[in-house]
Amino acid sequence: MTFPLSSAARPFTALAILAALTFVLPPAATHAAPLTISLPAPAAPAPETFVMGTARHPSGSTLSLDARSLLRDGKPWTPVMGEFHFTRFHEADWREELLKMKAGGIDIVATYVFWNHHEETEEVFDWTGRRNLRQFLIACRDVGIDAVVRCGPWCHGEVRNGGIPDWVLEKGWKVRSDDSAYLERVRALYQEIAAQCRGLLWKDGGPVVAVQLENEYGGPAEHLLTLKKLARDTGLDTPYYTRTGWPALKTPMPFGEILPLYGVYSEGFWDRELTPMPGNYWAGFHFSRLREDANIANEALGKREAKDTPDADRYPYLTCEMGGGMMSAYHRRIRVYPADIESTAIVKIGSGSNLPGYYMYHGGTNPESRTGITLEENQSTRITNWNDMPTRGYDFQAPLGEYGQTRPHYHSLRRLHLFLRDFGPSLATMPSVLPDQRPSGRDDTATLRWSARSDGRSGYIFVNNYERLKNLPAKSAVQFSLNLPGGLINFPSSPVTIPSGARFIWPFNLDLGQGARLVHATAQLVCAIDDGTTRTLFFAETPGVEPEFLIQEAAHKTRLDSGKSTRDASRLLINKLKPSTEPFARLGDKNATVQLVLLSEPDSLALWKGRWQGRDRVILSPADIVFDNDQLRLVTSTPGSLHASAYPAPEKVAATADAKIATKSDGLFRRFTPPAPEPFASKVTAEKLKDAGPPRNVHLGKAPKPVAAAPDDNDFDQAAIWRIKFENLDDSTNPLVRVRYTGDVARFTLNGRLVTDDFFNGNTFDLALNRLGRLTYAELRLAILPLPKDAPIMLPPGVKPSYNSIGAALSLDNVELIPRYTTTLTASGKK
Repeated sequence: MTFPLSSAARPFTALAILAALTFVLPPAATHAAPLTISLPAPAAPAPETFVMGTARHPSGSTLSLDARSLLRDGKPWTPVMGEFHFTRFHEADWREELLKMKAGGIDIVATYVFWNHHEETEEVFDWTGRRNLRQFLIACRDVGIDAVVRCGPWCHGEVRNGGIPDWVLEKGWKVRSDDSAYLERVRALYQEIAAQCRGLLWKDGGPVVAVQLENEYGGPAEHLLTLKKLARDTGLDTPYYTRTGWPALKTPMPFGEILPLYGVYSEGFWDRELTPMPGNYWAGFHFSRLREDANIANEALGKREAKDTPDADRYPYLTCEMGGGMMSAYHRRIRVYPADIESTAIVKIGSGSNLPGYYMYHGGTNPESRTGITLEENQSTRITNWNDMPTRGYDFQAPLGEYGQTRPHYHSLRRLHLFLRDFGPSLATMPSVLPDQRPSGRDDTATLRWSARSDGRSGYIFVNNYERLKNLPAKSAVQFSLNLPGGLINFPSSPVTIPSGARFIWPFNLDLGQGARLVHATAQLVCAIDDGTTRTLFFAETPGVEPEFLIQEAAHKTRLDSGKSTRDASRLLINKLKPSTEPFARLGDKNATVQLVLLSEPDSLALWKGRWQGRDRVILSPADIVFDNDQLRLVTSTPGSLHASAYPAPEKVAATADAKIATKSDGLFRRFTPPAPEPFASKVTAEKLKDAGPPRNVHLGKAPKPVAAAPDDNDFDQAAIWRIKFENLDDSTNPLVRVRYTGDVARFTLNGRLVTDDFFNGNTFDLALNRLGRLTYAELRLAILPLPKDAPIMLPPGVKPSYNSIGAALSLDNVELIPRYTTTLTASGKK
């Protein structure tokens, strides 16, 4: 049987549409009176003493912190951190993936050093190839992104034994403790890590700004202090030392020694329940003063109350594990929606976090063992044996997937990150304040979820009317009343309806320059850019809400280019706006001008900002963008998307191979369109070689609280098998094989070697061809096991397989090739 190449919707987009069609929206909830909040001027952060490492860079730049935020050169700093595991990606592609992360708004890359990826055999360390931490950090330095080294020794990360080598466990030492023999080997590990980091620490001019000690540790604080001393003694001297802020330690941590970082996930694979959204995941969609999330790792840490330490408010609110996606365990098949990720990020920032840190931001593939074992977490190992995970695949449904695929939440998060990059320094000075009327608990869906951050004069309203797998009603008659020291701000001018699923950030009393203020806007501020004497602010419409801008003018009147306006003394109310790439309003004179642009929702998700030809530029493009010095790289699977509009536009732009570029005006921007690539003529088919046998009897594993056990290699004797065949394969486009299937577990193998695998959850299953070597492609196989109807596993809501007469579900519905066209634009001339 052969399945020809055919078109299919991008998997996450299709799922988002499916989600929208699956649920019926409830009636709107009405707020009869303005929603009130008091926003006094905050006190200055109390002086605190933090015992960190060397803060000074050779350039004189410093990294430090106060009780409110991190500080860069003594000024508030709100970086964005994203997790990317170097050992889970091919080393030749690290640089390009780091550039993608940077274009997505990531300032710091966090990475685990899994001990058993480097010392599988005692006293034999491996820092070669994809295990080469030093080369990874050099790549970070070269692309201009900082790094946090999470050096364990226990990491978790869905890795075998949480990263502890088998031979360590065979010694009988008490791991994760001050056992002297264990600590000697930890010292050796830290010495090796320090050698990899030599010359690459912040104090040396390198990218490493922090190390994390242990992970999800709940023992005595003294052990973490021992690890900190080991780190410093072996040369890991960094501006920050961190730990996860969960679970509670058995003894108090002396204040200021190690910074606690927090997390939130929209849902977890680790729960024992086989129902969606068990426990308190709902709380991640509510604004809160509470930092700890008790849902994380509750299979190992137990059900517990989320409770902050008494000194939590003396530390800045920082995160390291805001879920960028989620893995599926064998027993819990999680399917993430892009809104899950954006909404929890907005909630955490609106609750006061000044470091959004995502786990994971970039997926990957587990490396192959040097000793014949497998390196994934599974129920058969000695420790960290709670869940069965895919043997090699670690896509995590992250913003950037297992092979660097961009997902919809990569774009929605980038929009948020652009805001933080430009306005984060002022936001960091603004504490979070909760409103007078708040939801009473899990089941209160009628009360709007919102917060504000303010310095007592200006600030932002954060709204989240979304919760995973729950339809929150639209909120009608919404108007905010902000009680500031300088007086009340009531906005919008007339009550509005907040649509179901809406999530956004609206500014108030924003300084526009020229003595003017944006009193309020019902649009999300995205970024700003300066071009000579002109400053441009870009806003994104809030779908379903009438855009409205109220400007307090000063010496210069506002020139309106679109929309309608009503003037009241020195105030100008602008509404009836249609999103455009042209400015709708301008303030100032020939010496200094501020212009405002309101983008549509799609255009705001296609907006990029980065350095191209030596200066910051804003780019509007549906393609994926990488900024690489004078080069702007565009990557897309759709040839019609290979264009980019720039502001300010470079004087000259050339394309790959000196191809002629078409240029035209695109509102404020200048659009550059290179010639379309040659039609993609490659084809893929799947030739069935073997039918599946009967579905297996799924037994429970060996975990302390056992759950369904994943199939082993012998079970795949009963899998259906297809040969993946190619015609006219053009691998210059770095194509993906994309499979849509129904089954239990799917595997791609090459010459009998497992390349990657997937636990079925309704998503498509991808394979990149670029790192498989010079193939004889007839050797590529796809194996799918039938899904047993009675298996004790949780499938995502809405995924309803069709079972046959023997209670098995299996189908290969589509196989296609997804090209990834690349065009490089090079700028020259006047900047």
